[in-house]
Formats: sequence, structure tokens, C-alpha cells
Amino acid sequence: MQLSDFSFDLPEELIAQEPLNHRAQSRLLVINRNTSELTHSNISDIAQYFRAGDVLVMNNSKVIPARLYAKKPTGGKVEIFLVAHIATTQNSSTWEALIGGHHIANNTELALLPENSSVTCTTEARITERTWRVTFRNYTGNFDAVLERLGNTPIPPYIHSTLSENELRERYQTVYAKSAGSVAAPTAGLHFTSELLEQLCAKGVITTEVTLHVGLGTFAPIRENDLSKHHMHSERAVISQEAAHIINAAKKEGRRVIAVGTTSVRTLESFAHEGRVQAGEKSTSIFIQPGYQFQIVDGILTNFHLPESTLIVLVAAFASRERILNAYKEAIANRYRFYSFGDAMLII
Repeated sequence: MQLSDFSFDLPEELIAQEPLNHRAQSRLLVINRNTSELTHSNISDIAQYFRAGDVLVMNNSKVIPARLYAKKPTGGKVEIFLVAHIATTQNSSTWEALIGGHHIANNTELALLPENSSVTCTTEARITERTWRVTFRNYTGNFDAVLERLGNTPIPPYIHSTLSENELRERYQTVYAKSAGSVAAPTAGLHFTSELLEQLCAKGVITTEVTLHVGLGTFAPIRENDLSKHHMHSERAVISQEAAHIINAAKKEGRRVIAVGTTSVRTLESFAHEGRVQAGEKSTSIFIQPGYQFQIVDGILTNFHLPESTLIVLVAAFASRERILNAYKEAIANRYRFYSFGDAMLII
């Protein structure tokens, strides 16, 4: 398939700039994979679409304050966007990072802002055309504390939120986030509240968690029109023995496994083997596109995605391109909110 097969026009005013006052206020468009029927609903009523014994799989990765600002030796300001952790020693922390700014060269020492921070970042080598290997030094204690103090919430560039940094750190995070490492939120999970999860559990839905640390593999654009030529950036993923047991029991007994977000889908399918998931930890660069045979996932809760993105391609692989583009057309006509802080779609 071609990338242009996943293009559509989206009115700019439908791109959500702010989260709603309450997480569970979002609208929900439900797609029946068997009949193509579309149902307009709300996240607060999502429990009615689940059955006792369904397994709901959530990505528990926690967003880190991955956006940093620094000053070059010449005085110019640059942005450092952390992509993936490489290594940490007692006195330094090394990362793969995007660096926004002109005339960046090897062995450039950048001074993190504000100017009284004393922390430096040295560009050591290019990893890809877009990313650098960088090392942070001149700090005391844990580098996580440096990020908490100097970093900013890595909201996507299309969001122009008026929320404060403290407000963004709370709203651009799922209520069940535990394992720090993502540089973008697994946004389908942003809709859940503790109360909504309790409602699902009361109905007999079984919840379990996996981890995929969101990086370039999830949000990097596709640059080839021929989808077969696109190569995903790898991301670290984990499935515990407990989660694997819960998921495999459901598959054996014919109960549904419903993934929250495309990152949970990619994690489950990355660990799939002969209709079961294997517990473990690995880097995955799986690119799911039409023609892919799903082994584990029976349903997906997901947001409305960018045109021509790996995310809409994955969703189309699950529910068919025609069905998804028709659902998007319906969502646009009914003024659904798109992207990270937008509304949701349940495909079952």
C-alpha cells in the first residue's frame, strides 16, 4: 500500500489544543468490525461495550520531562529533545536526542538553561540523520532529578496549550503510569480515571499492564510513499510473566483481549508466538500495516490520528482502510476532537 492511501483533510479547529476538564468527558466513536456499524457514545459509558472476562491491556509507561533548552557557546538557544536513554554512570547520563538549532557539530558543549543550572550537554556523534548521541555532565545526584527540575513536558508541536508546566505534567500522563521512559504519552490511556477503571473491574473486566517506552518509533513521520520501505525506530518493550499469564489464559478460553492504544497493540504483537504472548523484555521495531495477521489483539481503544502516520496505518490494518477512513469522515462531520488531547475510538 501507499502512504497516500491514508491521507485525508482535517479542519484545523478539530485539533485539540487542551485536555477537557475531566478525563472521562471525551466522546467515543465505536466501530463494529463485523458489521461496520458506527455508534456515537462517551468514554464515561465505555463499560457497556465490554464483557465479563475481557482483558484490558494498558501501557504503563510514564512520560518524562524530555524537552530541555540549552545555550550554545556562541550564545544561540537550542532545544534538546530526548529520544531514548543509552547509558548512565555515576557522573554522566547518555541519550539519543533530537537537537533543534543551527550549526551543531561534534563535541559541542551546550549549557542547559536556566544559566545557573551548571549542567552541560556534549554532542558526541550523530546516530541517524536526525538524532545525536549526547552526554549530560556536571550535576549531582540522579539524572532523573535533573529532568524533573530543568525538563519540560514533551507535548507534540501541534498542541498550543495554555496550561502551566505543572498542569501539563499531570494531564499528559495516564493515571496508571509507573515505568518512566516515554517521550510522548500513550494517549489512548489519558481518557481513563480510577473510577472508570473500577467500573470496568466491577463488570468483570480484567486489567493488566505492559510497557512500551514511546519514542521515535511511535511518532516519527513516514518518509516513503511505499509503506514497505518504512523502517520503524526501535522502542523498549516489556511484558511480565503475570501479564503474559492473564493474556494467554484469555486467548485459550476465547475471551477478548482489548488493547489501550497502538503502543499496547505493538507490544502484544511483538511478543506474540503461535497465538500466545511470551514474557520478556526487548527492543521492538514492528511496523503493523494492512495485510498483517493479528495474533493477540481482539479490540483497540485509540485516539484519532494524524493522516499518513504509522498509527492510522496500524488501525487500518486492524479494521480495514475503508472502514477507518469512513469512521474518520463520520468523526469529522460530527466535530470529534483529534490527536493527543482529543476524543477516542473503540474498535471491537
